[in-house]
Amino acid sequence: MNFNDIYLLSPQISIAGLAILTILVDLVVARKKAVMLIALIGLIVPLGFALSLVYGFDASNDVLGVDSSSILSSSFSLSIFSLYFNFLVLGALAIVVAGSSSYVRDAGLPVGEYFGLLLLSASGMMLLVSAENLITIYIALELTTLPLAALSAIAMNGKSTESGIKFLIVSALSSAVMLYGMAFIYGLSGSITLEGISAGLSSVPLGTDSYQQYGVLLGVILLLVGFGFKLSAAPFHMWVPDVYEGSPTPVVAFLSVASKAVAFALVLRFFYVGLGDLDLNWVLLFAVISAVSMSLGNLLAISQTNIKRLFGYSTIAHAGYILTGVAAMSYVGDSSIGVSSVLFYLVAYASANLTALLAISQIGEFVGSDEIDSYAGLSKQSPFLTVALVISLIALIGVPPTGIFIAKIYVFTAAVDSGLMWLAVVGVINSVVSAYYYVRVIRVMFRSNDNSRNTAKINTGVLVKLAIVVSALVTVWLGTMPSWVMGVAEMAAVSLVNVVN
Repeated sequence: MNFNDIYLLSPQISIAGLAILTILVDLVVARKKAVMLIALIGLIVPLGFALSLVYGFDASNDVLGVDSSSILSSSFSLSIFSLYFNFLVLGALAIVVAGSSSYVRDAGLPVGEYFGLLLLSASGMMLLVSAENLITIYIALELTTLPLAALSAIAMNGKSTESGIKFLIVSALSSAVMLYGMAFIYGLSGSITLEGISAGLSSVPLGTDSYQQYGVLLGVILLLVGFGFKLSAAPFHMWVPDVYEGSPTPVVAFLSVASKAVAFALVLRFFYVGLGDLDLNWVLLFAVISAVSMSLGNLLAISQTNIKRLFGYSTIAHAGYILTGVAAMSYVGDSSIGVSSVLFYLVAYASANLTALLAISQIGEFVGSDEIDSYAGLSKQSPFLTVALVISLIALIGVPPTGIFIAKIYVFTAAVDSGLMWLAVVGVINSVVSAYYYVRVIRVMFRSNDNSRNTAKINTGVLVKLAIVVSALVTVWLGTMPSWVMGVAEMAAVSLVNVVN
């Protein structure tokens, strides 16, 4: 590792260092709020490094002013695409750290371990979107997943422990399946790098009765199953509602947003860069998974009485909407609309979901329940949280003027342009279906509360309010002035499509 490698990986290295610093400070400092402030303010360092890398780019060629073609002997790469996800992860992390301040204190969670694990997971995510070979992909994926499993169980009560164990087991199984698929792909391509895999598999004779064909197909299927669990897409979604219900709500917020985003980044890079030259019908494959995910997620959400389980099924449905853009991405030609629609949707979904789950965290903390019926009278108890939750729920439906409205138009347009009119129709129908269970929550909040013990006002901390306000404003901003983020998403998409082409 030379100085150039250290500089190009400086955001990831600095955030891992911040995680270690947070844990060490927690051991010697009595005031636990100081630990949280160090974790929050310290994010300026990786953000600054990431910005310095952006300003070093020649946007026309997607290259840095320094040598970025080989980081740690081609273990990692840097592009506008990877930096886009770095900023998404850092933004989501900052919101969750600020939004966790009162929750961690009131729930009695170990402060150093909580924020340290969040930061470690984020460093894994940022490495994952830059990983260029099978080994670094797997290591970064485990660095992402293991801290999240520990965070799911960190509350150390029955439900939290159960969630952590379930998440750990499912993650281990999906990683094992994915690793087995990687072994097949490596054996047949003779390379561990994504570009080497693409070159090696281009000569495999598909459509013939050969052992290479069956090996490649088995490897692809195993990879798809492994990635399906990470995406929380149907039919690999069974773990999601249980883990969401039992985990600390701020952890759910980070898991549902940042983890999902980098999983989609990995799928885009692996299937369209590493496996893009295979003569397989990726469009139909992802279109079917998309339709099943959005339909199953929305239908199962209708009957939920627990708000966190409802959001578990909601995230499955949104994985389906995002997969519509993945299906629409065609590496034949120069179009990058499918990729850019996915990238924009991920930011819009992140802002809306963070707003909702941080509000839900505060409400659940006060009323002591995550049952939807316990939200009765919330409009009088906390007008602030009510407005925040209404904005986010309307956004998740896809109603203007919110970011997901623009994102859905973008995704469905990409589907139509790619000849997937039927998938766009399925998406629109599912958006209408989703309105039922989102509006049901809004209706309960404005219903009078007959329970006299829940009439007190809900006090929300300053940092938590700031986190909710910022994410809610981003949700509305993306719906009213989407052009800047859309332009950045298109630049990131072009950088990926250029690699494919």
